Amino acid sequence: MRLTFATRPSALARWQTQWVINALQKLHPHLECEEKVITTQGDKILDKPLPEIGGKGLFTQELESELLNGDVHCAVHSLKDLPVENPAGLTVGCIPARAEVRDALISRDGYTLATLPNGASVGTSSLRRAAQILSLRPDLRTQSLRGNVDTRLHKALDGQYDAIILAGAGLTRLGLDHHVTEWLSLEVMLPAPGQGALAIQCRADDQTTLNLLAKLEDESTRKAITAERAFLQGLGGGCAVPVAAYGVNSEQLSVFSLTGLVISEDGKKVVKVSGEGIDALQLGNELAKKAIHDGASEILKLITVH
Repeated sequence: MRLTFATRPSALARWQTQWVINALQKLHPHLECEEKVITTQGDKILDKPLPEIGGKGLFTQELESELLNGDVHCAVHSLKDLPVENPAGLTVGCIPARAEVRDALISRDGYTLATLPNGASVGTSSLRRAAQILSLRPDLRTQSLRGNVDTRLHKALDGQYDAIILAGAGLTRLGLDHHVTEWLSLEVMLPAPGQGALAIQCRADDQTTLNLLAKLEDESTRKAITAERAFLQGLGGGCAVPVAAYGVNSEQLSVFSLTGLVISEDGKKVVKVSGEGIDALQLGNELAKKAIHDGASEILKLITVH
């Protein structure tokens, strides 16, 4: 049996795909795997902030087309980049155990979020991160930061920004976490829905591939992601809006807690909700409704996504 995986060309995307291949081959020793590298719109357009070039499907559409055409069996995505609605005919066949969920601050001069000078520049590609930074430090200047992990890291180390914020999972996967100046706690910076997790997407009717992927599934991570993405979907948001969510299972996997956040671009208006439940999907939907009741829709209407 041979599986072909679609992957983006960045070092992180290739690492993630190779990690999935290695994990599957340990579970299925006779499985043969190969990669097909595909460049997405998000990889091509690097001179504009992400919200300006569209959020939904920016890093996934080309890979999904290969799946639908039958040219590949699987596509490996960073789950936070995957739109909440699968195209007809596709499904998330597997979500492995989640990696680091926190965001990390990197500063050439060793600054932390608290010690950055007044008016310092902070690079980030995310409205969610920028808004949460400004909520804590309205004196800072947030600036667009594009490129793959290596490119963004070098911009920080070259001093083009006083600090940058990156997802911790990418840094740890690439062995670059020794550059981290400060790990931002979840109380300071709530992550994007699905952050730190991988999604292996495949065709919904490809039972052979689904059976192979099943052994790599992590129930706890799937439950958390389901709640977080239900919260995002309930708000009608996509990957580019300043919405954060983080779900945690109890040790018994019976009770589940979720915290969700909607924040204005300037960080001045914040709606934060939390709750516990047994059904992850229901909890995500309920907290989205609560956030809307508390003013989330008014915040999201003001977001300048073009």
